[in-house]
Amino acid sequence: MHKRIFSPTTGLFMALTLIFSPWAAALAANTTDMVLIPKGEFTMGSKDHSDEMLHQVVLDGYYIDKYEVSNGNYREFMKATDHPAPAYWDDPRLNKPDQPVVGVNWFDANAYCEWTGKRLPTEAEWEHAAKGPDGTHFPWGHTIDATKANYGQNVGKTMPVDSYPDGVSGFGVYNMAGNVFEWVSDWYDPNYFRMSEAYNPQGPDDGYDFANQGPVKVLKGGSWLAPQTSLHTSHRFWNQPENNSYGVGLGFRCALSAGTHAGDVVKYDFMHALISMGKEQWNDALESIDQAIKGDPNNVEYKQTRDIIMKQIKM
Repeated sequence: MHKRIFSPTTGLFMALTLIFSPWAAALAANTTDMVLIPKGEFTMGSKDHSDEMLHQVVLDGYYIDKYEVSNGNYREFMKATDHPAPAYWDDPRLNKPDQPVVGVNWFDANAYCEWTGKRLPTEAEWEHAAKGPDGTHFPWGHTIDATKANYGQNVGKTMPVDSYPDGVSGFGVYNMAGNVFEWVSDWYDPNYFRMSEAYNPQGPDDGYDFANQGPVKVLKGGSWLAPQTSLHTSHRFWNQPENNSYGVGLGFRCALSAGTHAGDVVKYDFMHALISMGKEQWNDALESIDQAIKGDPNNVEYKQTRDIIMKQIKM
């Protein structure tokens, strides 16, 4: 058993605990309930519709929310920012905390993702996460299965965001078919797949304007109201960004670029080591600093911090 020794050094680390704990917690929350999709190539599109022309796409690694954003999640956003409630917020069919938030327009969805330090996924990111590593037609495989998704008013309401575990995509992402249509960042153009960039496509510069109603953004995934034909992973639907029509079946999830986040994870490990040192939890501190060094092996500060931890463990 080690002696508890309070020293100026320990006091400094205790102060750092107070300074960095909120920051570290925020970083930890960034990827909670997110799935890491590694960098890679996939075939985007299908043969089902003319706006889904097959083409190859390469994406850098990214995180995507494992679940659709829930009413419970969105309530916290509303409390913190005074953002107005979406349509159907009081509808008893749709407003349970674990059901997906609905009745949001594109700007609502974008504001929520920015509040969490994330962003809306691109259409390509969304589709790759839905198709999984095997590029399936539906998230779970190549054959429709009514037991694996909520669509066509088979249930008559949205289901909790962690429903249909047998219907997850090959990457482990839930409800990428049915439950709610999901906003993505891209503008919609029916010809975009014919001219899309091959590397990290971001969508066209402007949206297609149907009947002079205003340019439209892409929706993905089908909904509890939508027919089976909207469930395949490449299906493309659209809506004006300011519009929450289809609102009872219109939600979203967020994404996060893995490349920029990787450095934050290393910093989080370092800060967690400092916090553990402040609490004189030396073995926890050692585990965290070793993770930080693994992520940044040439960092002198991390190595010096490890030396301090080892001296305390050996006392």
